Amino acid sequence: MTNYDLILRRARVLDGSGREAETLDVAVADGHIAAVAPNLSLSARTEIDAEGLVLAPGFIDTHTHDDTSVIETPEMLPKISQGVTTVIVGNCGISAAPVRLRAEALTMGPPDPMNLLGRAEFFRYPSFAAYVNAINAVKPAVNVAALVGHTALRSNIMDRLDRAATDAEIAAMRTDLQEALDAGAIGLSTGLAYANASAAPGTEVLALAELLGPAHAVYTTHMRTETEAILDAMQEAFEIGRESRVPVIVSHLKCAGIDNWGRSGEVLEAFDAARTQQEIACDCYPYAAGSSTLDLKQVDPRVKITITWSTPHPEVAGKTVAEIAEQWNLSQVDAACQLQPAGAIYHSISENDMRKILAHPATMIGSDGLPHDPRPHPRLWGTFPRVLGRYSREEKLFPLSAAIHKMTGLPAARFGLEGRGIIREGFHADIVLFNPETILDTATFADPVRPSEGIHSVWVNGTLTYTSAGATGARSGRFIKRGAHS
Repeated sequence: MTNYDLILRRARVLDGSGREAETLDVAVADGHIAAVAPNLSLSARTEIDAEGLVLAPGFIDTHTHDDTSVIETPEMLPKISQGVTTVIVGNCGISAAPVRLRAEALTMGPPDPMNLLGRAEFFRYPSFAAYVNAINAVKPAVNVAALVGHTALRSNIMDRLDRAATDAEIAAMRTDLQEALDAGAIGLSTGLAYANASAAPGTEVLALAELLGPAHAVYTTHMRTETEAILDAMQEAFEIGRESRVPVIVSHLKCAGIDNWGRSGEVLEAFDAARTQQEIACDCYPYAAGSSTLDLKQVDPRVKITITWSTPHPEVAGKTVAEIAEQWNLSQVDAACQLQPAGAIYHSISENDMRKILAHPATMIGSDGLPHDPRPHPRLWGTFPRVLGRYSREEKLFPLSAAIHKMTGLPAARFGLEGRGIIREGFHADIVLFNPETILDTATFADPVRPSEGIHSVWVNGTLTYTSAGATGARSGRFIKRGAHS
């Protein structure tokens, strides 16, 4: 009798733990990995000869802004085409839930940077439980684990975001956060570099973070700055983690701004010193350019800044601020003022600094892609194959086993995604089969919406979701509630 749904035979298995590859057969039944061994004497409805291919756990994108996309565009092609089977949403202090937009936001748009998540009508989840129900109802093509955004909490409660919250407002934010944790949120995120959160003192964040420890949740942060005062910002983040006794995850760790180039050594030294005292990790994207809303503080004539969207001037998408300023006969700062609200790609990171951070053993992989940008940063479509193809295979920055660990077993442990991130009997069958000799990103800054090469097949909870021919149309993702972090 056939008891199994799928057997992959003679695969080069990288199990996500960081161990070297073994040639094994892997059987799947009822959405879970049922057997892992050489030469399984079993049969299944589907059998695939995977000789010459790598079988790995499905990739976990630790840093996304897919909060509304998983519901509005549940096919999630930018992610499944890379082998991503789980996305972590709610980063940088912004989340789709719990959100109750004020009346003015319904006409003027969500406050910056919540507008990165899409239009006002996408924010229809006043409670976190409502968001969980919506995900499970639509069944996106990927699994979803969610953080709660500090800026989202502020926007629910406060009349103005350019000041610190009062004790009463903090208490109301704590109520929203506790509801979310009870409904399965994996932690709290902050975006203290953004204007609508920068007025929040560390004590405001700590008052919220105090709820995380009893819930076995994490604190992630887009720190107060990633430029000259980055070491001070790191210490603030680490102190919040120590005081609240929760793990800290630094979002998209980088040395931003030309004047900050070359400092990755001292940044990682401070990072490692803190790791001896508390649990700390970070994520990184494999590009020497970032993308966010257009921030006047980051406008620097030495930096190439490309506009991805502009509400008052949509026609300039794809042009640089320098080109627009010249055309308008304005300074770059004045041109940027006229473009707002807008999105931008900043070529403001040193490639050498990025590589050092990417290679660090505590670094996970996060795309930080912006799915609502009309001309997105190529990281939305290319992050994971770029790490595997360019930085592991071609440049040998780290072994393939280490690269897979950074995007599977390590984030599953850090975020408490129980039963995922490892190829092991009893674990969920989130798995990806790829060609290690051809896997590579094809998305570029000039042509960013392109699927990567080398992905053979992707299964999410045991369902075949993507093949080299494209998406299958099947969707079996689910909301992942918080487990105990490890």
